[in-house]
Amino acid sequence: MSKKAVAVLKGEKVNGVVTFRQEGEDKPVTVEYDINNLEKGKHGFHVHVFGDTTNGCVSAGSHFNPFNKTHGSPCDTDRHVGDLGNIEATGGATKGTITDSVISLCGKNSIIGRTMIVHADEDDLGKGGHDDSKTTGHAGARLACGVIGVAE
Repeated sequence: MSKKAVAVLKGEKVNGVVTFRQEGEDKPVTVEYDINNLEKGKHGFHVHVFGDTTNGCVSAGSHFNPFNKTHGSPCDTDRHVGDLGNIEATGGATKGTITDSVISLCGKNSIIGRTMIVHADEDDLGKGGHDDSKTTGHAGARLACGVIGVAE
């Protein structure tokens, strides 16, 4: 059973597409991104809890965290489900692939119907010592977002 989902990211300046693929319920998810107009550097990349963009990216709520853990890196055991770390922009289109075994397109903790967000700043992966490191990774403003929907 193969599943596919997509999020079309829209922001004032930043836009792009994120595609998710999963080959089976217990398999990792492959995340492919193609994002335009990001400033050079690292940018936090997270799945947020609500599939709501009625008030821009703010409506998406906090990071998707069904197990009530602290913010962390994609390699950490103690992390939000939605913590996908950083993507790095080098100028122009920012393209890449991430594989993650915590997010899923299946089951009660599926990310389908939630919102994908790219942030202005680097995610400190919960290790920066800022007041918001353990909740948001101190990743800054929400530059672009899109609801994750089922794709063919």
